[in-house]
Amino acid sequence: MTTTEHVEHAEPDEHGAGHGSESGAGHAHKSNSFYIRVAAALALITAVEVGLYYLDIGKLFLPALLILMAVKFVTVVSLFMHLRFDHKLFSWLFYSGLFLAVGVYLAALLTFRFFDGG
Repeated sequence: MTTTEHVEHAEPDEHGAGHGSESGAGHAHKSNSFYIRVAAALALITAVEVGLYYLDIGKLFLPALLILMAVKFVTVVSLFMHLRFDHKLFSWLFYSGLFLAVGVYLAALLTFRFFDGG
């Protein structure tokens, strides 16, 4: 079987649920090359984040890092954790956790007067 073929029938797991296309609840997996490209893109974003540390871009530093962090979070959660195939409640929980974490981080930075140069 090549990496681009999809498994049409899967044996049931320990809970008795099959994950093949015949079970109705399964989904087709992407090829290995797709996941390698995604991993390479994530590595590139990480390299940009590290590079930003050495560049002096002023007040754009923190927003740029937060945006890149959110992009990586959404990519990993939706593709590698297959969240886009799960119930919408799980998506809401994961993404609300992201917004809560960013909010707490920004509140902590405001407490230490990070933004006003103090």
